[in-house]
Amino acid sequence: MDLTKLEEIQLDCAKKIIKRDVLKEIKTIGGIDVTFESSKENPTKAWACIVIIKFPSLKVLYHKIVEDVVNFPYIPTFLAFRELPLILKLYKNLKFKPNVFFVDGHGISHPRGCGIASHFGVETGAITVGVAKKKLCGNHMSLNEKRGSYSYLVYNNEVVGAVLRTKDKVKPVYVSIGHKISLEKAIELVLKTSIYRIPEPLRLAHNLLQRIRKSVF
Repeated sequence: MDLTKLEEIQLDCAKKIIKRDVLKEIKTIGGIDVTFESSKENPTKAWACIVIIKFPSLKVLYHKIVEDVVNFPYIPTFLAFRELPLILKLYKNLKFKPNVFFVDGHGISHPRGCGIASHFGVETGAITVGVAKKKLCGNHMSLNEKRGSYSYLVYNNEVVGAVLRTKDKVKPVYVSIGHKISLEKAIELVLKTSIYRIPEPLRLAHNLLQRIRKSVF
């Protein structure tokens, strides 16, 4: 495994990311999540799920789950090489494509500027947003406890994302540009689709995957 080569792929991907809005009207949003039979073993069985909702009503329109064997270890900052093949398999088998994809992970808020949300967007040409539960890189100012509060995430003197409070007094999420969207629009969409901490399409996809895991064990 040549990590230097993989870093070069990520740096090349980062140059191709479009950081502006390319679509004026958004009617559907999909949330993609991945889970594994074993997070430590490799290879391991894995599942990817998407839930597509109507926007802004949040009504569920469609969901899809695919299964496969993943044969790349978990290495911090190289998540795309572990999960992207399975996500691409899911993408190719969709009955229809949503206008925007939320991906459980980072977009440009990544040490080399191309996390899994961006990698997926560049690979497919889709509009993508990274929504992560933990910070990968950068620093930010503190934010207050109210829903809708956010602080910009800064890395190497550049804004790479936002730390967004989606519910009062609940831990924030880390929102970043994936591909073909502005950070302001990404923040708006995540906030408008969040009833709980995690935006609905991602939360529902996660819940479906948890049921799969319970049925396996």
